[in-house]
This record gives sequence, C-alpha cells and structure tokens, in this order.
Amino acid sequence: MSTVKKAVDVEVPLGVAYGQWTQFEEFPNFMEGVEEVRQLDDRHNHWTTSIGGVRREFDTEIVDQLPDDRITWRSVAGDIRQRGSVRFERIDDMHTRVELTMDIEPTGVAERGADALGMIDRRVNGDLRRFKDYVESGGGDSVGWRGRIRPGDPGSTL
Repeated sequence: MSTVKKAVDVEVPLGVAYGQWTQFEEFPNFMEGVEEVRQLDDRHNHWTTSIGGVRREFDTEIVDQLPDDRITWRSVAGDIRQRGSVRFERIDDMHTRVELTMDIEPTGVAERGADALGMIDRRVNGDLRRFKDYVESGGGDSVGWRGRIRPGDPGSTL
C-alpha cells in the first residue's frame, strides 16, 4: 500500500470546513476523477470514478467520525482498496487545517505506474486545493452531518 499525507489551510471556521466535507455527494465538485458519490446511509457511500480512462466503482464505510475532528473510512467492496482519515484542526476563528491521510493499494499496471510517478500524491494535493477553493467560495452545504460514529457501533464491520 502507498500512503499519501497532505494538508491544506482553508479560510473558513472549523465547523464550516468539517460540515462541507461531510457532504460526500458534492465531492465531484472538487475531486478530480470522481464522477459520483452516492450516500447509501450514515456509514456507507458508493463511488464511481474515472481516472486515466479506467472506470471504477467501490463502496466505502465510515468507521470513525467525530464532529469537527475527524472522519475515518475504508473501502469495503468493489475495485478499489483504500483506507484513510481526514482531520480538522482549528487554527483560529476563521482558519482551519484539513489534513488527509490515505493508504491506497494500486491495482493493475496503470495504477502502479501512476503511483510510482507520484501521480496519486499530486492528485490528492490537487483535490485539497480544489476543496479549499470550493469551501472558501461558499459552494455547497456547510452545515453537514453532525452525528458520531464509533468503531464497533451497530452497522460497523469492525
């Protein structure tokens, strides 16, 4: 697995940055290659991506979510194997650091090549820059979901 860790400082309050990130169905607005994210329930999302002409579908499960602090997920079905966490840190009343860490297992020759060339790393960095632009411009719903998910809660496979 390859690990990517990137951060971006956004000029919005902590609650706005966190709230926007919980709006998974809006991810195609700032994530390159993400065609659709369909939220199935509070824990599960179905993703459709197209990267380098390769279309993939997979499901993710949120395994830990604490409002204004973190969201941790992992893939549970489909063509992609990954897990990750996004953390939110208050810098001051109007600035928040968003730190994304992902463990990705490239599948196939194209994905392994892209990983070796640093393309996954650059894509994540670009997605965070686009998220910054999106949330700072007031795009989307910044209220978001404020529920708590813990490992071992009903519905979790951990």
